Amino acid sequence: MREKILTFIEKNSRVDLNELAVMLGVDEAAVINELAAMEKERIICGYHTLIDWDKAGVEKVTAMIEVSVTPQKGMGFDKIASGIYKYPEVNSVYLISGGFDLMVIIEGKTLREVSQFVSEKLAPHDQVLSTKTNFILKKYKDHGTVMAEPSKDERIMMA
Repeated sequence: MREKILTFIEKNSRVDLNELAVMLGVDEAAVINELAAMEKERIICGYHTLIDWDKAGVEKVTAMIEVSVTPQKGMGFDKIASGIYKYPEVNSVYLISGGFDLMVIIEGKTLREVSQFVSEKLAPHDQVLSTKTNFILKKYKDHGTVMAEPSKDERIMMA
């Protein structure tokens, strides 16, 4: 039952719990208890709303920052990652494989604000070797949801 609940709420966290219970063939109390247990175990870590800030008329700049670091002896990447994710500007930090170590996703109001974060807060960390900032210009799909308007076929039909 856990996997089915998680799969469903990952796409729609606002689902009516009674409706979910009916789909799973259990009573609503069982679903509520299972959700509470998964929250307590931190299997469910939070509930989020996906917003198209451009349509809301709010200026936001999102950047994906590639960070190369020197892992600390006995701590690996965890200590440097925790030092980074504590900043309020930081939305996400991922340890990844490839040409760099951490992917840091941040938001700011302007390109300058994001650049200042990188140069004044991120780059000065002793373990940070290099950073590369990539600005997100447009989101086409985010968290499984298509953000872009469907393109219209503007070709003229010939008979």
